[in-house]
Parts: sequence; C-alpha cells; structure tokens
Amino acid sequence: MKLGVRSRVTADDVYDGLTTSVVSVDEGLRVSTINSAAEGLFEVSRRLVLGAPVVEAIPHFVPHERRLQAAIDSGTGFIERELKLSRNGTATLTVDLTVTPFIVGKKPGLLMEMQTVDRHQRISRDGTLQLQFDASRELIRGLAHEIKNPLGGIRGAAQLMEHEFPDSQHREYTRVIIREVDRLQNLVNRMLGPNRAPQKSLMNIHELLEHVRRLVQAEAPPEVALLRDYDPSIPEVVVDREQIIQAVLNVLRNALNAVGNDGTITLRTRARRQLTIGGARHKLMVQIDIEDSGCGVPPDMIEKIFYPMVTTRATGTGLGLPLSQYLIHSHGGLIECRSRPGCTVFSIYLPIEST
Repeated sequence: MKLGVRSRVTADDVYDGLTTSVVSVDEGLRVSTINSAAEGLFEVSRRLVLGAPVVEAIPHFVPHERRLQAAIDSGTGFIERELKLSRNGTATLTVDLTVTPFIVGKKPGLLMEMQTVDRHQRISRDGTLQLQFDASRELIRGLAHEIKNPLGGIRGAAQLMEHEFPDSQHREYTRVIIREVDRLQNLVNRMLGPNRAPQKSLMNIHELLEHVRRLVQAEAPPEVALLRDYDPSIPEVVVDREQIIQAVLNVLRNALNAVGNDGTITLRTRARRQLTIGGARHKLMVQIDIEDSGCGVPPDMIEKIFYPMVTTRATGTGLGLPLSQYLIHSHGGLIECRSRPGCTVFSIYLPIEST
C-alpha cells in the first residue's frame, strides 16, 4: 500500500494551535515568537511586533521589564498567578504567567506562557448564563401560552359586544379592550422572540453595521456623534441578516438612550482568535463593540440586564437585550457588557465560519 507524503508541521503551526498565549523574547527582550492566541489577547499584529522590544510591542509588560531582564540574567524562571496586565485605553487582563528561560545557539531567551483567568471565568459564566437564559425562556413560553389563551377569549368577547351594542358609547369601551389585548399579545410575542431558525448566508458584517448605523443616525439628535472604527481585514460571516440587524439595532438604540441629547457612540470591529464560547472553540471570531459615553450601567445590574423584563430605564420594557442575546446565541455567539461612568461597551462575538 502506498502512503501519501505528510506535510511538514512547523513549530509556528503548533504554537498557533494552542489556546494558551505564547510569546518568546531573545536576550535583548525583543519579541522572537508570538502565537495567534497572544495576538488576539494583546490585540497586536505578528508582522509588527516581531523583532521589536517587548515593552514597545506589548506595552502591558512595561511594569515587568526589570523582572524579565533579571530572569534572562540569572537564567531563572518564575510563575505569577492572577497577574494584572494593563495599558492605557484597554481593559485589564488577568493571566497566569509562566516564564521559562531557554538557550538557542548559546544565546539565552525567555518563553512566556499566559493563560487568561478572565477566559476561564467567562467560559464558566457563559455556561451559567446560558442555562439561566434557557430556563427563563421556557418559563416565559409556559406563561405566554397561559396568557395568550384567555387574551384571545377576551378579544373575541369584546368583538361580540361591539356587534351586540353598536352604539358609540359601548364601542368606545370595546375598542379600549381590543386595543389593550392586542398590546399585551404583542408584548408576549416580543418576549418569545423569533419562532424560526436563522436563515444564514454569507454577509459582509460592515454592510450590516452601516445599515443599522444609518437607521439610528436618523433617530439621533444632531449633537450625538456616531463614529466608526472598522477592521477592513475581517472576512465575510455566515449569519441571518435580519436577525443580526435586529440584535445590533437593539443594543445601539440602548446606547442612544444612554447618551441622551449629547454624547458619542462608537461602532468598532476586531478579529479575535482562539475564543471558547458555550463549550465550543472558535479559531476566528468577529468582535463588534458598541461603546457609548453615557452614565453607565449600575454595578448591581450588570449581571441582570440580559434577563427579560429587567431594565434601568423607567420607560424601558426590558426585552431588547434579552432578545439580542437570544439572537446572537442562536448564531453560536455571545454578548458581553462592561461599564463604568462615561464608558459602556457591549461586545458582540460572532463565529467566522468558512463555507
């Protein structure tokens, strides 16, 4: 039996297959290797960082430069649990860092392995939220069934009364009953969300975002700035156009309500590598950030805003975000929120599938 020739697997192929972020530096603390997971973690490009000093290529390591240099000089590695890495303008990363000295061609270097604690916490939280969301959705389905049956009876009785007593006084009462019943039925239907599976096709994510941006721009006061920060290298995604538009529109309208008559909203896209969502690992995902300069989400509400009927606005229904989360979940994605006064970011993650 003739065997086929196996393709050669390089060290870079192995590194890029890891979910652990890996960065190696030479004796001058210049970046010699970086894998895809580290590119995504630090939001840097391999082409730009290779050969550059690590503290310039990845500013998160500026406070740790002396310790890394000491590890090179002494040939002694170290391990840091739950190390906080941050730089201006980005969220703090919490990682378990393992630094191991090595020798290549009689020249010393360091291998840095980073396992994100935030990632494990998020995977666990995502699973819990998904279970809670599924449980609440089943509860809503049961309640909706119990509510819609008597609503139909009430509406039918009001229509019969309208035919039985056609005078204007009774007609006014029956019209109020029918109108309120229809309002409640629409509310129940919105709680249930779409009753069809996503009809997916290949789409340009930026074309969808521009469509939503134009819709919201037409509603926004003149003083509200809607900015764009798109990554043009992101490939097309396989999604249901109408469902993704609805999901993004709900979040963007919330941002518009948060900034009021004067503020800034930014639509941002980035490619993310090696992410795990709902127990599934994705080599490449698109991250859509909707950032606003509003007053922020109260800390005690941040874990509750995706539940039905929970809202921070007096006039809100509490259905927009749960519906968006459901639509994104049905695409294998996730919506996350982080917030502080003056900066709230909703991040939508969608898998980039190949066809």
